[in-house]
Amino acid sequence: MGVPQAMEILRERAESIRESLHKSQTITDSMVAILGSFDHRLSALETAMRPTQIRTHSIRRAHENIDKTLKAAEVILGQFDLSRKAEAKILRGPHEDLESYLEAIDQLRSTANFFKSNKSFKSSDGVLNHANNLLAKAISKLEDEFRQILTNHSKPIEPDRLIDCLPNSLRPSSGSSGNQSEAGGKPEHPSKTLDVGVCKPPALIPPRVLPLLHDLAQEMVQAGHQQQLFRTYRDTRASVLEHSLRKLGVEKLSKDDAQRMQWEVLEAKIGNWIHYMRIAVKLLFAGEKKICDQVFDGVDSLRDQIFAEVTANSMALLLSFGEAIAKSKRSPEKLFVLLDMYEILRELQPEITDLFGSKACIEMREYAFSLTKRLAQTAQETFGDFEEAVEKDATKTAVLDGTVHPLTSYVINYVKFLFDYQSTLRQLFQEFNEGQKRRTYLEMTGCRYIGGLYNNMPISIRGFRGQRFCSASQFRVHQEVLVVWEVMVAVEFQEQW
Repeated sequence: MGVPQAMEILRERAESIRESLHKSQTITDSMVAILGSFDHRLSALETAMRPTQIRTHSIRRAHENIDKTLKAAEVILGQFDLSRKAEAKILRGPHEDLESYLEAIDQLRSTANFFKSNKSFKSSDGVLNHANNLLAKAISKLEDEFRQILTNHSKPIEPDRLIDCLPNSLRPSSGSSGNQSEAGGKPEHPSKTLDVGVCKPPALIPPRVLPLLHDLAQEMVQAGHQQQLFRTYRDTRASVLEHSLRKLGVEKLSKDDAQRMQWEVLEAKIGNWIHYMRIAVKLLFAGEKKICDQVFDGVDSLRDQIFAEVTANSMALLLSFGEAIAKSKRSPEKLFVLLDMYEILRELQPEITDLFGSKACIEMREYAFSLTKRLAQTAQETFGDFEEAVEKDATKTAVLDGTVHPLTSYVINYVKFLFDYQSTLRQLFQEFNEGQKRRTYLEMTGCRYIGGLYNNMPISIRGFRGQRFCSASQFRVHQEVLVVWEVMVAVEFQEQW
């Protein structure tokens, strides 16, 4: 094949390639034109669809708002429904079903809080006012219910029931108040017959009622009616407590009353007062403390103050009796009842500290402790006065038959009773005469009693005729007095060691 022929073939192929490229360019231009028309159409379609999309979005938002509104309406209607049910229960009152009534109050309180936090609701103010008014009526009915339940189950305690709560060793025997022994006309010392026992306070309010009172009190406190609750409970329980003490026999005694009263009558009243103090502190006050703690459990701000005010007048009445005796004119025969009164207050000191230990009760607690000190001081002074009374005794009547002179018998009996009270006297003088050595104040004072009797003895036997008869009488007196005192000192010395 020659060169010209080869060149011809190449030209033909180049022409074929050129035609193919031209055709491809034409097709490409056509596709670009077609695609351009599609873009224009899609843009037009998007423009046409945009209003529809906007309407669809608005419809979707409207549906969502409708759902929210329906749910809110459902909640509001539910609150209205619960409020109507609660209102129906409250209008019926708490008598039929107290538990259901308390639940209705809680529901009504919840409804009021709901509308208070949803002020945007058009009728929220009206509904809220209605709920609050209804709630106020409900709490008022609760106050009435609390007062009625408390009053119906608060009755004065009969004395026999109180005495039955004491152990046998602490129960006063029939006619024991004011009983006197044959020697010296002094009552038998209680410590010789009474042993410490366990006291069981009576149920001042039936136990089944206490939970109801507690629930009512809690609702009233939650509603802000603390003061109404305070007054209702205080007035009711304080009156019942005072009535219980009056039925027991407690009465007011002034210093002037004690001065005017015959000694036998006053002595009997003091003996009764000792029993009353024990019953009041161990039974009545302890019982009041127990129910107060149960009713006001969880309301510490009220509990202690209410107990203090419930018991204040009763405690003051009891202690004022002791104060009147302590302030009355001293006389030797009062020493032993003063010691009895001092003993009972010392015995009750732990209970008084426990019952009246709160800050609200500090005044009564200090009153009781100051009376204890006052009785101790008066007993000390009376104890010392007896020496002077013996020395100044001006009895000139002589006993001509050789028996013991009345003054001597009186001193001997007095010393015998001191022997019965030696532990109390020792406690008393240890408290108020600290620093005394082994030879106690009690022993020294007793020796002065006998010394006073010896100093007075020439007067008491002056009427005897004959030195021998006088000497025999003196010897008998000396012997009896010394035996009694030596036994007393020996026992005291043994107890100290």
